[in-house]
Amino acid sequence: MRKLVARRAAVKAASAGFAATVLLAPLVGSGLASAEPAAPLQLSADALPAELVTAISRDLGMTPTEYLDRAARAQQLRDYAASFRAENPDSFAGAWLTPEGKAVVAVTNADAGKLAAADGYQTHLAPISATGLEGALLQLSQWIASLPREISEPISSVAIDVLNSQLVLNIANTGTGHLLNLPTLIATIKVVISPGGGGPVERKPMGGDTYITATKDLHDATLRGVDVCSFGFNSTDAAGNALNISAGHCNPNIDKGGSAPVYVPNVRDIPNSPEVGSFAKAVLGGPAALDYSVITLNERAVNAGMDQPRVRGANGTTLAITGTAEPVTGAPVCKTGQSSTFTCGFVSADRVETQLFTAEGVSKTIRGFASTACTLGGDSGGAIVSGTLALGITSGSNASEAPNCTEANTQLAPYGGTASLGVPIRPILADIEATSGGGLGSGITVRTKPNAG
Repeated sequence: MRKLVARRAAVKAASAGFAATVLLAPLVGSGLASAEPAAPLQLSADALPAELVTAISRDLGMTPTEYLDRAARAQQLRDYAASFRAENPDSFAGAWLTPEGKAVVAVTNADAGKLAAADGYQTHLAPISATGLEGALLQLSQWIASLPREISEPISSVAIDVLNSQLVLNIANTGTGHLLNLPTLIATIKVVISPGGGGPVERKPMGGDTYITATKDLHDATLRGVDVCSFGFNSTDAAGNALNISAGHCNPNIDKGGSAPVYVPNVRDIPNSPEVGSFAKAVLGGPAALDYSVITLNERAVNAGMDQPRVRGANGTTLAITGTAEPVTGAPVCKTGQSSTFTCGFVSADRVETQLFTAEGVSKTIRGFASTACTLGGDSGGAIVSGTLALGITSGSNASEAPNCTEANTQLAPYGGTASLGVPIRPILADIEATSGGGLGSGITVRTKPNAG
């Protein structure tokens, strides 16, 4: 999210500042709640839009076929890892794809390694199980949440580095941040210093998957009070409601527990932008530690075809969504967003926790996954895919203030490049279902078939 005329994003504290150690090390976390156990079929390579093909080649160095094959391989590994962990809870230590696309299963003893090797997987011997590292992550996150804001605010994220059997604590390059190097005295924790912020924000809304919202009617709101975000995945519930899943922090009334209208911006006449829906639900932190919103699309939006199973990218091109997936370290991903359109990268950590501070100064824990795809201010809420499967929505980025991805990549190269925080789609769907009370959102699924109505 970003203001149309504000220099800094309204939720800058949500930015995930993952540095080189986090991005290069294979990282794995716990299996997140799954609303769809089996990976569906993906589109063929020739069905991908040309702009996405360009992004895949530019950012990943892959052909479309290689991209789709590796995305499918990641989901196969995720399914195997979940089964292996269930049968070997004390010896499972993670799973990932190598840069070459090889599937690796980490274990804590040779006997478990033989089981994985017999199933055709490469193995890695680790001193600490995934369960042990996750317990340490929980304790560290609770400690961070208990700190005063002036101390905890420079801590942008905590991630699990399974390859090195440690937690990676990422801290902004500030005076207070340097004082927090004390945790490096603990063997299982590594501190990484990252840049404090990016460059100036380009204050030009773009076409594609953009929406704006405000606490007041647009005719009464100043431009400073107008927020810009990106639509995520179109969805439907058991009652047939047309819904879109975006970021929770994009709702300007979230701290007040209220709703707000959503508009498609008319850049020549912002006050008369057409209203296409409103926030029906927004979650930031809480028991599930998620950042998502549910937007109810109105009749105008449905009549305009905004409820179809597509996400928009560069030059208005669209990608059809064929199902959902879960984050796997090393899996290729691509994202859309109103600022950066199609960009691609790899999942660098499938379990990351970060603290976000609301306008009232309340700390919220957000749990998600990290990727190397460039994400700019205004991309919040946009769709992240692996292959043609819905993977998650964008929550934050270490490049949120950069004017474009070229400059972001240049500025952040010494720190390991761009990094984005995504919130996985399956836990979002599960949370919506669990809290629906049988009403709006009950039976929600990401739309994968056109609306015949």
